[in-house]
Order: sequence, then structure tokens, then C-alpha cells
Amino acid sequence: MEERIMGSAPCMYHAAPEKGGQAVLRRESAGESDILYIDVPYAGAYGMGEKYNGLNQKGKTAVNQVVEKFCRQGENTYLAAPFFVTDTGLGIYVETAEKTEFRFRETIECEIPAEAAVHVFTGTIEEIIAAYMKIFGPALLPPKYSFGIWISANHWNSRKAVEEQLRELEEYGFPASVMVLEAWSDEATFYIWNGADYEPKPDGGAHTCEEFDFSKSPYWPDPESMIRKMHEKDIRLVLWQIPVYKKQGMDERVCRQLELDRENAVRKAFCVIKEDGSPYRIPEGNWFAGSMIPDFTNPETKEDWFGKRQYLLDMGVDGFKTDGGEFIYESDLLFSGGMTGAEAKNNYAQTYTGAYTQFLKEENVLFSRAGFAGAHRTPIHWGGDQQSENGELYSVLQAGLSAAMTGIPFWSFDIAGFAGPLPSPDLYRRATQLACFVPVMQWHSEPDGGQFKELMPGMDENNERSPWNIAKAWNCPAFIDEMRFWHRLRINLLPYLYSTALQCCREYRPMMRPLVYDWQQDPEAVRAEDEYMLGNSLLAAPLLQENQRVRSLWLPEGSWYGLFSRKKYEGGRRIESDGEERFPVYLRAGHGLALKGPAREGLDADTGNGTGKCEDLHFLLAGETGAERFWDEEHEAWIRWNKTKVDLEGTEGLHITWEFITG
Repeated sequence: MEERIMGSAPCMYHAAPEKGGQAVLRRESAGESDILYIDVPYAGAYGMGEKYNGLNQKGKTAVNQVVEKFCRQGENTYLAAPFFVTDTGLGIYVETAEKTEFRFRETIECEIPAEAAVHVFTGTIEEIIAAYMKIFGPALLPPKYSFGIWISANHWNSRKAVEEQLRELEEYGFPASVMVLEAWSDEATFYIWNGADYEPKPDGGAHTCEEFDFSKSPYWPDPESMIRKMHEKDIRLVLWQIPVYKKQGMDERVCRQLELDRENAVRKAFCVIKEDGSPYRIPEGNWFAGSMIPDFTNPETKEDWFGKRQYLLDMGVDGFKTDGGEFIYESDLLFSGGMTGAEAKNNYAQTYTGAYTQFLKEENVLFSRAGFAGAHRTPIHWGGDQQSENGELYSVLQAGLSAAMTGIPFWSFDIAGFAGPLPSPDLYRRATQLACFVPVMQWHSEPDGGQFKELMPGMDENNERSPWNIAKAWNCPAFIDEMRFWHRLRINLLPYLYSTALQCCREYRPMMRPLVYDWQQDPEAVRAEDEYMLGNSLLAAPLLQENQRVRSLWLPEGSWYGLFSRKKYEGGRRIESDGEERFPVYLRAGHGLALKGPAREGLDADTGNGTGKCEDLHFLLAGETGAERFWDEEHEAWIRWNKTKVDLEGTEGLHITWEFITG
């Protein structure tokens, strides 16, 4: 049930009637704001966007404000949302983009704008999150290749560096689906390839591919042919973006095109302005200080901004990594669409990523950091910057699970952290295992030498987080073989991952689901903040402690099977994971796991980079009876089994084999 309330009269709702619970809501005026008091029995409160300080927010104060924080986010977040759901079946969404504060004590208190509507939901956690998502619309499905493997390093700044990376992928036998280039542009306009010759265009003119001369560029002599060769290897290209009209430093070579773009943005009011009519500039002490930012609520801004980037799509670029978006530091701002500065602190990120979403086609992909309510409409999100430290692995997992409980289905993180000294093989191993079982798997590295080297003595000069560089740096060559297993397993999981993604979009569900999502009546599910389901079939219990090989975990009711050992475990209890499992991940009885066909020869079968149509499938069928639905671009198929009998429906055109996992 959903109800939208505005008034101050007390309201009563039935929350988790099977627990004898009722929720009483009372809204009182407190001057320019209101206080919403919620008296509800609950053990867990979830959501609020990405929360790095814990999945369950009970006992905490959650401030919903988008903040750019480099590493160790703590209570800060790049992606906030004034929405939460309790384990007892109550959900609240405050319809405002302004800063809000939620205090989760025995009674929940929310300080909210006086004019804000409050949406009240009751039901199961699944129903409440779906109802919240429906306010904005369904999640947008990323292209199939998105669920493969992403690779990225800030220092890949030339075609030579790209080709060396492609060579190493082939030499070491690692699959990859997407390559992200951050240091590709002139570092001024952020839409022109570094080193390109061209005639600057005034008054917002946009260049075509033919108007650039790349032949003399020492960096990107022929980007179009480079992209074509990447596509021949089934690898897509994503380019880094930042929403600024940059203020260049005194040590930078003046970019005439940037000067013209800045003049045009001021003259035509394409940039965010202050109440006095002057352009808003990012204050000193912040990232890109002195730069102006585009007003994406202005249709003419979007036409100008994306007109300059259309040639990139024309030459074959597959999408963009939309970094930043947290650049609102003042409140006296004006936007074309009527948004106030107070609202823009949070909502600017959504106007930014939403504009890119509108610009891109179905075959393109978006990879974003910041966001606000409704962020599931601008996929994919990653958890921002973390140090290569063990504690950061735990906090980013909490962020991913909190994001899931805010309706965000497609999420990722940087394997073993983005910044600081190179991770140890142990940390890299456990982070890779975790990444293999999240919606998007990717490794990424900061610039060589580090961004804050003066604060980090002993910083490694080569910060690339590739598996082979970790092996080289720590002198452990066998580590490459170990990591190759997880990368190939990930590619073989693609049919299951894509089928799950399709289901999530159609049914308003996240891909990662904390156990409380499906078992909210069980107190153990409330306590399990570091386990989750990936889709309907897989339960993952990440190894989060240093040098950890086994761990204690809770298995819900029913039978479960170790993915690697094939051992059977009875649920409804805590168990100690078996070292034979490689990594604690379990198949749920009555469900199946769709893999690429060659995986019948082994979970790490070499199937290359291909992420296209899978006409050859191999199913692991867990338990003596069950049913699994499989979706792809052309099929909605069922596979049902009863002991050794298998029935197929809707599988025309598919070659299917199966294997029973019964322990």
C-alpha cells in the first residue's frame, strides 16, 4: 500500500501485522521545516542511497546530502536518497531534493522541508522498494556487454598504452568486455581527443569526425580505427566525462576552443548562474575550483553540450563514465528549470546523469558516481574512490547493499580500491572474488604516482591494478593463474547475470539483495549485513577479513549447495564455510544457474570476450526438484526438473545441457 500525506494529523499504518506491529506517524511544524515522528517497531532500517557506514541504519543519523569525499567516506555519500524501508514492513520516501536528516532511534525522526510530501508504503520489503521505484519509472537495462568485465586505469593516455593493454590481456589469457579511458581528452574541453588538430568553432558550433586531423597526434593518431579494432576483439570503449567549463591553470597551455565555449556558455546562459546574474564558479579548495558548470535543466545547454560529443558516438565510442556531479557548494543559484540552489546540492547529479542517459542510445552505456532519488533511472553506478585497504572493502560492500535497498539494481566498485599503495595479493584476491558476484565487475587505478603522493610516502610509481601487475609487484607469478579463474568464471556467468538483470528491470527489483530483502521475518537476516543474494539462485558471503579463507555465515531455510564443492548444506542455521568452496557462494535448492555452454567443461572454461547472443547454455540445477526461468534478447524460457526428468519450454533455437547438483 502507498499513501501520500501532506498534513500534520497523526496517521496509523499496519506494519508487519504478523509481528503485531503498528506504525504511528505524526508531523509537526518546526518553523521553516517539519519534524516527522514515526513510532514503529523495527530492528532494521535500510536504504538512504549508498551508506558506507553500515547497511542497517538503526542507531545512526543519516544525512541525505550528496558529498564528494575522496576515500574513507564514513557518513558521507556520493549518492543519497530520502527513502528507507524497515524490516517490519514500513517504507518512507520524502519527496524533496533538499537536505534531510533522519535519526533512527527507538522512534524515527525526520527533519524535512515544510512543503515536502511524504510517501508512506506498507507491505513486504520487496513490495515497498518496487513501489518506491515506480514513482520514477523502471530501471533502464544496460547493454549485455556491461555484465562482463570492465578494465580501467587513469594513466592510459595514448593508443600505445591501449594496445599494450590489449596485448597483455591476450598474453595472460584474460577476458575483458569494456575498457574505460580517463586520460583520453585534451584535459580542457573534455570532448576533444588529446593532440587533435582542428579549427576552433565559435558560438557553440559542433565538430564532426571529418573536421579533426589526428594524423600528427602523439597520443591518438587514429582513434576511429583503434575503436574498430577494439570492437573486433569484442571490447567496448567508454570515455571519462566531467560536468565543467574548466578554468585552466596558469601552467596549462591555453585552449582556444575552451575559451570560446566558456564565452558562449556565459552569453547564452548555458551555465549555472548566481542570483546576481553572474556565473557560478566552483569555490576554491574544491575539485576543479574556478570552473563553471553546465545547467542541464536548460534544453539549449543539453543541445550544445551533446552536439559537441555526438562525433564520439559517430566514430564508435560506446558510452561515458560520468564522474563528478557533486559541485554545488552555494545556495544562491538559479537554474533554467526552476531548481533552487538548495535542491541542486543533491539533484544536480541527477540532472547531469539524466541528460547523458537521454543522449545515449540503447547500445550505449553510462557509468556514474553521484546520484539522488530515482538514481536507478541512470545506470550504472559505482561506489567512488576507496583506498586499497581492508576496511574500505567492507565499507564499499555496505554501500552497494544500501544502494540495492534504495532500488539501484546495477552497481559496481573498484576491485581492491582505486587509490594509495598497491593492494596486497590477499586483499586483491578477496576483492576480485566479491566483484565476480556483483552486478558489474571492474578494476580501476589512480594516476601513476598517486593523486596525493605528498600525503602517502612510499607510493608505488606503477599503480595499475591489473592482475598481472599485482603479481609482478609482489613477485607471485602463480597469482595470475589464480585470478584468471575468477575472470573466466565471470564471463561464463553472463547468461545468468543478464537474465537476472532483465528480470530486475521488469519486476522493479535490485540484483544484489541483502538477506533481509527475502527473509525479513528472520532475526538472523536482520543481523546478516555482509551476505546477499545475487538474483534468485546465488548467495554470496564475502571474505572481508585479512587472510580469511573461511567464515561463519547464516544460511536461510532450505537446502543450499556449494558452487565449487557441490556439497549440500541445510539452512535455517549458521555454518562455517568449507575451505573447499574457494569462496563462500551457494546455489539455492529449487533454482538453476545459467552458464555459457563451454562451462560444462569447467567453470573457468575459456570463452573469450564474447558477450553476444548465447545460443549454447549449460544449467546447474540445484536440488531434486525445481524450476528456473531464463531470459535473453529473444527467449523467455523455462527449465523444470523433478529428480532426473527435465522439461523445457520456450527453448527453441537454444542448445541446452544441464547438470544436477544434489550433494
